[in-house]
Amino acid sequence: MMKLNEIARMIDLSCVQANSSISEIKEVAEFAIKYNCICTFALPAHTPLLVDLLKDYPEIKVGGVVGFPSGGSTTKAKVFEAKELLEMGVDELDMVINIAWLKSKQFELVKQDIRSVIETAGKTPVKVILECHHLSNEEIVKACELAAEEGVAFVKTGTGWAPTGATLDNVKLMKDAVGDKCEVKAAGGVRDLETLISMNKLGTTRFGIGIRTAKSIFENIKSESVNY
Repeated sequence: MMKLNEIARMIDLSCVQANSSISEIKEVAEFAIKYNCICTFALPAHTPLLVDLLKDYPEIKVGGVVGFPSGGSTTKAKVFEAKELLEMGVDELDMVINIAWLKSKQFELVKQDIRSVIETAGKTPVKVILECHHLSNEEIVKACELAAEEGVAFVKTGTGWAPTGATLDNVKLMKDAVGDKCEVKAAGGVRDLETLISMNKLGTTRFGIGIRTAKSIFENIKSESVNY
């Protein structure tokens, strides 16, 4: 049995599309407060607004996105962005892996890219976004192994900008690859409560979802607990 508040504490509410409006960001904050969601995200230019909206709710974290959404920024640019977001007051960082380096088997560059952001973050948790849609199963496993070696807090399926990302196969593959070295976050395809619960059974502990999906999920929970 899973309680409503337990589900909320696994949800990272995101408002990170290019056309996400200020009113939607405010809606995300209001929804997070209402249900006590664990974390919220906006694009970097709007992160200060989100921090301000949630300043009186320390139990609700604000996350920042690094190298988003392509992952193709230079490592130096990712480090600068991470520093700026930390100065804004974020509690977590979600960085996009350098997909081209990974696919080209430039593994030391991939590791250095991740390591540089982790070192900048200090005690702030870092999630590494793989963007699984663009990767083979072998590449997903390798990315998970590289990220886990560098000490990430989570590996994450996607940005939500690619056509797919969070699938049952992907999250199982990722969990099997990292074991207990780090956690798994699903984003980019979590559209309903059934999917969320199925992925949680496979070891996924965080879910990045947009406000409309969040409303649909919570409105479909008819009681304070869900059979699980």
